[in-house]
Amino acid sequence: MRISPKYDVAGGVGDLWTELKRPQPYRWPILAASCVVPGLMLYVFASERWYAEPAAPEIVYITTFAPDRSEEEIIASNLENQERKEARQRLEEARIEKRSEMYRALGQATGIDTDKMEAEIAEERAREEAEAQARLEEATGGSVDTSDTQ
Repeated sequence: MRISPKYDVAGGVGDLWTELKRPQPYRWPILAASCVVPGLMLYVFASERWYAEPAAPEIVYITTFAPDRSEEEIIASNLENQERKEARQRLEEARIEKRSEMYRALGQATGIDTDKMEAEIAEERAREEAEAQARLEEATGGSVDTSDTQ
């Protein structure tokens, strides 16, 4: 199904092929000149670089807190948030411990020495923490105290 009969390129291609097959001395220079002009125009236009200006950032202010809160309200809100955070942390630690217990039970059921594996894992963790502490002290000259980071 064709779009329109007036856009038939077969005749033009046929005429071009007939002209190229005909022996005449200027056919190759004319063909080269015919290809160079549009090629040069395409090269010039393709090599231009235009970068759009970045859009200005949209600033959104947090409006969940009342602007006229007192210090006591702020402190109470912070304490409540800290309690929720600690409760989530305790819940996550309980989940991790339950998962560890399940793996211990599975290991014991399959005949694996889980106590030995736990000792090796603890030793490896201690070694990694000591290496990290040594790298930190080396990088900072020993001026960083990380004893209360936990």
